[in-house]
Amino acid sequence: MSSPRKRLGPVNTLSARSYERARRVAVDRTIAVGFSYSRKLEAHKSCVNALVFSRNDGRWLASAGDDLSIHMWDFNQENVQNPSHTLRGPQANVLTMDFSATNQFLYSGGTDNTILKHDIYQAPFSQPGRNSSFSILGEYRQHEGSIRGISCHPFQEEIFLSASEDGMVIMHDSRVDRRLSRAQGMLQHTAEFTSVKSHPTMDHIFATSDAHGQVCLRDTRMAFGPLKSRSNHGVVQIYNTELCKRSKDILAHPESSSIVFDHDGTKLATNMLHYFPTIYSLSDPNPLAVCNGKNHPDGGAVCPTPGERTYSNSCTMKSGAFGNQCLQDEPLYATGSDDFRGYVWKLPPLIDLSANRKVISADEWFAGEWLNTVAFTEGQWQPKYVPVELSTPLCRLNGHNSIVTTVAIHPTMLHIVTAGIERNIILHSPTPNSPCTQNLSLTSPVMRTLRDPKREDYDRVLRALMRGYSTLPGDNGGSSTDDETISLFDHILRQEGEGDVFALRSWNDSESEDAESDGSGGDDRMMTAG
Repeated sequence: MSSPRKRLGPVNTLSARSYERARRVAVDRTIAVGFSYSRKLEAHKSCVNALVFSRNDGRWLASAGDDLSIHMWDFNQENVQNPSHTLRGPQANVLTMDFSATNQFLYSGGTDNTILKHDIYQAPFSQPGRNSSFSILGEYRQHEGSIRGISCHPFQEEIFLSASEDGMVIMHDSRVDRRLSRAQGMLQHTAEFTSVKSHPTMDHIFATSDAHGQVCLRDTRMAFGPLKSRSNHGVVQIYNTELCKRSKDILAHPESSSIVFDHDGTKLATNMLHYFPTIYSLSDPNPLAVCNGKNHPDGGAVCPTPGERTYSNSCTMKSGAFGNQCLQDEPLYATGSDDFRGYVWKLPPLIDLSANRKVISADEWFAGEWLNTVAFTEGQWQPKYVPVELSTPLCRLNGHNSIVTTVAIHPTMLHIVTAGIERNIILHSPTPNSPCTQNLSLTSPVMRTLRDPKREDYDRVLRALMRGYSTLPGDNGGSSTDDETISLFDHILRQEGEGDVFALRSWNDSESEDAESDGSGGDDRMMTAG
């Protein structure tokens, strides 16, 4: 006769599976209505360029931008409204941040070419509101250009990668003498790097994007160390980012301004300038999906009314984020847009995306009815890949009055934070109350339209530009008013908004062949003017 414990085993397993299934159903129902509640988090004095949650539990949100302050928001509070502490130290605009593997350290970098290492445990968290300039443990000044990406090792506390506009990726390891490791820890490239990300589970793998539009998967064992151990700049996979269109005689290669892995590293997303966020499977060089805002979230296939602005990315650097970990089968991807919103898409399983992607031979492409179809290709006479178009977002995140550039999704709770050209961060939620928020308000769906240019707008633009040129270290980032900054970016949107990627980022296919023939491969290709 079996023991009671043995008989209960399958029942307990079934109960756990039932609970997990019920939890996912509950989460799906909760977010199905969108993230329609929000609150402004007010502390910054100028544009907010970077948002990052601490790893695992997401207790801390770090925010930084043009005002030389890094604010720390504690999501263990019952009602997040104000930063718990402010870290001082940056001498110019902060563009990127990341928490170390155990969240002990926060690294920040930006336009002063310097990376700062903050010790989170040293900061006086017992005294809310206190400034914490003494939490700086180290400064890294090896780069000669703006820091565009910082990504910490997933397991090793003292290792992180940095990417810069000087064309270098540097692997930093504070456990060894920097004088001995500096040359061996550098990867030099011909183009400006725009982002770097460590793989979340494979400790030797990382990804990079650059101003020429390349997105590469690399291996640290091949990218760094003595010259005799290096190979192909560490590249183990080049993702296809070249666009073609039957009605055009040229290819386009949009700049990849940021990249991000999902929580288990099976997906990689890149934000493309003048194009749409694009989703890849880690092991497949060709894209599986592109995300756009062609359709209203509530209206399904109902297209926006004529003249209504929708998703676009032409004017600023934008970052995206995957989440939530409790939605492993159909995760979310979110990013900002030039139309003053954030966008959230729910991604179908990879197997479905792969099955529905179209693969078209060159002969079929030129003979078939594909005149206005945009496809990815490695050359005019190579196969064409038409990824699944995710044209109906789960929701749009309203509440801003100007461009949204950065998004972060809480790793365990149903919260998304957005920021950008304005000084305020907006905390979004599908419900008015949660473990860390109380009495959030419904977000107004009314969006500000671009103002018609008037004399006072040009005066504001001029003042904003003059403030930017006159910014000095210690000047609190220039701190232009929101009106001046918004007027400046309204002016930029009128001049550059919704540009045609085939006109602005044209690509000479013969140069691709030349690069391959001289052994440099795609890694050293040069862009031609459109």
